[in-house]
Amino acid sequence: MTSIAAALRAVLLAADPGTKVRAARAVARDWRLGRLAHAFDAAAPDRPARPAEPALLPPAAMPRRGRGGSAAGRIALLHALAHIEFVAIDLAADMALRFGGRFPRGFVDDWAGVLADEAMHFALLDRRLRALGSRYGALPAHDGLWEAAAATAHEPLARLAVVPLVLEARGLDVTPQTVERLTRAGDEASARNLRRILTDEIRHVSVGMRWFRYGCGPDSPELRWAELVRRHFGGSLKPPFNASARGQAGLTPEWMSAVAGDHACPPEKFPALTSGDLPGGDHPSGR
Repeated sequence: MTSIAAALRAVLLAADPGTKVRAARAVARDWRLGRLAHAFDAAAPDRPARPAEPALLPPAAMPRRGRGGSAAGRIALLHALAHIEFVAIDLAADMALRFGGRFPRGFVDDWAGVLADEAMHFALLDRRLRALGSRYGALPAHDGLWEAAAATAHEPLARLAVVPLVLEARGLDVTPQTVERLTRAGDEASARNLRRILTDEIRHVSVGMRWFRYGCGPDSPELRWAELVRRHFGGSLKPPFNASARGQAGLTPEWMSAVAGDHACPPEKFPALTSGDLPGGDHPSGR
């Protein structure tokens, strides 16, 4: 029987987007159906394979894009989001492969589910780009998300603290406003896709929260998170925050106040989302 580790490694080493999506969906399905052994006999690669396109630029070298009002601006926005979801496939696969042996089986259950969702999100956005006359890879992108993963490859709590609980959580803040802009521009099809993605991402952040709490054990998870964010993220988190979506995922105002730096505010004055843009079972008990 193929191991879950070998199957996840194959996802990470698939460069072609279509191949990666199919591999990710197959892993999630086969794991759910008991077709993969719970064994970690394959190592995570240092970097996932990437297609020849899009060209990956440093974040500072990325061209500025509009706010999604024009057709070209919407394509640029959707391309940036598609790239985030493409990298998120690898982030979920790497999380399960790199750290799955250190947690109960439910850890893989959760991240295999996230893996399937991220593959679906990328497919939705790529299909929408094609409907608008473009495609994934037609514009440059940056590699900031994977750089964050590489910087936390040594410690599962650091990875959980930064990737789902900081970077993915930021999507909860900015997506509602992006949906509003797309709706005002008359692009309801794109807005509908982002509403679906937002619902799933709230659950993904809650998965990160569940396993971060589990990994902290008797330690205070809020203080541990603040420490890891300061160490690995390189600064405080700045509002506005989408308190409703973050709260659904478990990132309550009390948690956020610990990392909001000079912008911290009392829970009753926690700012609602007003601005911002996207940057270039019983699992913990041992099931």
